Amino acid sequence: MTLSVLHVCSEVDPFARTGGVADVCSALPRALARAGVRVTIVMPRYRAIDPLRHALARRLSPLEVPLGPSRETITLYEGKLPGGMVTVHLLDHPLFDRPGLYGEGADYPDNARRFALLGRGAIELANQLDRWPDVIHAHDWQGGFAIAYARTGAVARRPVPSTVFTIHNLAFQGLAPREVMADLGLADDLFTPETGEFYGQLSALKLGIALADRVTTVSPTYAREICTPAQGAGLDGFLASRKDKLSGILNGIDLEIWDPTRDPHIPVRFDADDRSGKAACKAALQREVGLPVRTGVPLFGKVSRMTEQKGWRLLIESGEELAALDAQFVFLGRGERRFEEGVANLVRRYPAKFAHKTSEDDALAHRIEAGCDFFLMPSQFEPCGLNQMYSQRYGTIPVVRATGGLDDTVVDYDEVTRTGTGFKFDLDKPEGLVGTVRRAISLSKRRDAFDALVGQIMRIDHGWAKSARRYVELYDRLMKGRKAA
Repeated sequence: MTLSVLHVCSEVDPFARTGGVADVCSALPRALARAGVRVTIVMPRYRAIDPLRHALARRLSPLEVPLGPSRETITLYEGKLPGGMVTVHLLDHPLFDRPGLYGEGADYPDNARRFALLGRGAIELANQLDRWPDVIHAHDWQGGFAIAYARTGAVARRPVPSTVFTIHNLAFQGLAPREVMADLGLADDLFTPETGEFYGQLSALKLGIALADRVTTVSPTYAREICTPAQGAGLDGFLASRKDKLSGILNGIDLEIWDPTRDPHIPVRFDADDRSGKAACKAALQREVGLPVRTGVPLFGKVSRMTEQKGWRLLIESGEELAALDAQFVFLGRGERRFEEGVANLVRRYPAKFAHKTSEDDALAHRIEAGCDFFLMPSQFEPCGLNQMYSQRYGTIPVVRATGGLDDTVVDYDEVTRTGTGFKFDLDKPEGLVGTVRRAISLSKRRDAFDALVGQIMRIDHGWAKSARRYVELYDRLMKGRKAA
């Protein structure tokens, strides 16, 4: 019988996204479906999700969901991911009818109840579908409640399914006061140091880790890093004691969306064999963002939320030295005011060197990937990262800190052997970033070596097929173990 897997996600592209988790929760289920898995997704229907735009069908009968001492009535919408192979069920409830997904400037104070409703609603919906799932696969702290309800037998007369919990970013733990436990229908024995208790609060992330059959992260290096004090966010000892059920499976990228041979967002398309269109993309990008059109000057790009994690502090601290180099920089992102103001200051002082757009413009992100020579990712930590893989596919050489998935996907360029897939540095200081940017600029002046590297990285296969096979193997092991037990 075909394996049936229910994914519980707080955001899924193209319906709702704040970052890479939405890309993963869209591309991975489709890759699993292509591998023969029966996949269903449950997510919230946020206010910004337009049923008409996404061709969502409204189910006539509502879903009644018990949540602690109360019952909540949920309206259901159904749609399909691109390609039509995966059904998405969206839970419509006043708790999700807000301007933001998780908050507006600060987290919504009732986020625990909102995403407990997602988890409990997913279990109740699964009970009404034509087949009970073999595996429930939940993502990040918002999915931790689904793991808890599944493992504690929320639906009577149904077998407890196997469970997989994926950590996309350990830094976000979904903390709530202990008092919410009764309101969410969670037993007191789930609030212990071995389950969901974290320094006197309930951690939805820790609850998912504690109760899931298997825990995955989005890269092998990140799986090791979170077991250390430096990257463990206070859970390093807890995770290290559970290494036997923790593993890292590297994310892939959606090759249908990120493809320079058919990308509708770029002015000229190109491929690894004929890269002439990339020069036209660069000139068009320079004009679009207001930089002088200089073909012989390397253009560096960066697209990300403007947070400490993403390396914006390091970039701003390096600004004066970067401005002295014969290079240009284009940034796309918005976030913390201190970083927006720091970059705006660089743009004011060096308008021929720096450009910055704060709009949430996915099309411009594609044009930056296509038009730049190099892509900057000086992250403090990066569970996986996707932009370095998008960049390689578009012939844009990544310049990254050697952390998490960046370390897994980028091999530092060796000038002697002319091997590698980008540039890496370890030091989280300006000399680390600036020195590596200088190395990149030096390579750009040696056209034969530069062109050879560009052609090489464009041929790397970062598709989801390999990673999907790893997940299918994981599901199969869980099912065989359950049968044996």
